[in-house]
Amino acid sequence: MEQLRHESSPAVLVVDDEPWLRMALSDAFTDAGYVVTEAANAAEALAVLQAQRDIGVVLTDIQMPGSMDGLRLARYIRDAYPPIALIVASGAVRPQSDELPADAIFLAKPIDVPLLVTRIAELVAARG
Repeated sequence: MEQLRHESSPAVLVVDDEPWLRMALSDAFTDAGYVVTEAANAAEALAVLQAQRDIGVVLTDIQMPGSMDGLRLARYIRDAYPPIALIVASGAVRPQSDELPADAIFLAKPIDVPLLVTRIAELVAARG
């Protein structure tokens, strides 16, 4: 887990098992002024959420190794941390809207980073 901080920005948790993608997304969010925390799998993500109460947005990949995939993680987060905005992404799986938690957004990979940054700003404003 790596954490990058800018004190006045909302916190984003990036959950993806691909280190290069986590780093690229984290860099883009940091450049846009967000606080960024990274997790390589659902277990790390849950540990971050328990320890860091300022997470406002979670971006998770669907296909990840470990005890829970990204869809299951997103549903757990919606139930346990309802104020958190959720973005679910995948390059291989395209979930039906009824498979996503309420108010979650799906983005196909490769991710259009400027669009993603815009969507996160909209989610933060809507939940703010």
